[in-house]
Amino acid sequence: MLILRADAMGMCFGVRDALAVIGRLPRPEAVTIHGELVHNGEVLAMLDRAGFVRSPEAARAVPSTPVVLVTAHGISERERARLLAAGKQLVDTTCPLVGKAHAAAQQLAAEGRRVIVLGKRDHVEVRGIVEDLEAPLVVGSEADIECWPQARLGVVAQTTMPEERAAQLLAAIRAANPQACVRWLDTVCSPTKARQQALGDLLPRIDALVVVGGRDSNNTRQLAERGRAAGVRTLQVEHVRELVPEWFEGVQVLGLTAGTSTLQRTIDEVHGWIGRLGGAIAVAARGNPGTSNPVESVRRG
Repeated sequence: MLILRADAMGMCFGVRDALAVIGRLPRPEAVTIHGELVHNGEVLAMLDRAGFVRSPEAARAVPSTPVVLVTAHGISERERARLLAAGKQLVDTTCPLVGKAHAAAQQLAAEGRRVIVLGKRDHVEVRGIVEDLEAPLVVGSEADIECWPQARLGVVAQTTMPEERAAQLLAAIRAANPQACVRWLDTVCSPTKARQQALGDLLPRIDALVVVGGRDSNNTRQLAERGRAAGVRTLQVEHVRELVPEWFEGVQVLGLTAGTSTLQRTIDEVHGWIGRLGGAIAVAARGNPGTSNPVESVRRG
């Protein structure tokens, strides 16, 4: 079995930076992580073992600890003010690209536009954006789109929405609102774009795909959905313990990718397990099996 690894996969800089900040905090028991730092079960278990307090993403009770850590998904300015008014010290790990999405939404609102956010209505990032807006709209699918009365509309997207999906929803909004001036500010983050593009390059070359990442991770789920939509046999796993040999029977060329909150250690464990099934050789997606430059060769165990 040949394993082709996507050229762009795994943890993004925003998640790495957030984990680095957490690693420098001296007293985990004095810190409440305001929601899920990332949508990855292994990372969350690691934080629990370290002693951090975690509050649910939708919690409105004021945390009991003196320090509150704002996750990579960000929060609204309204929520930030509420926590500061309660005397909490904030440690902010908001991804800079999420911050740009907040700023883009505010820019559109300042132009007098009704703001539409493309994304999951209940996602923490989306909630953080819309809480600072007046009468915002959230569009997760074509079913949410209608002809709105406003003459000026502004559209941004959840940073982890695939470019192609954002373009489809934007086109549907424009078609349903021919009377409106619709302005689009592209807030899909570059790591999401890179991982989607790398998977798109990979799909024509494989007959099966393994996507590594948390089930609550939007960008990981989007990678798996893209594989299935292309007709490629696709398996999404959070960790190596979910793998079973039977799933790989008959697979000749396997693709491997991972979401932006997936630990490198987890990817390596999955890769190693698959390799031990039958002496697989793994190469970069743009590599050439049989050359002297494979990323990794896994011999028979």
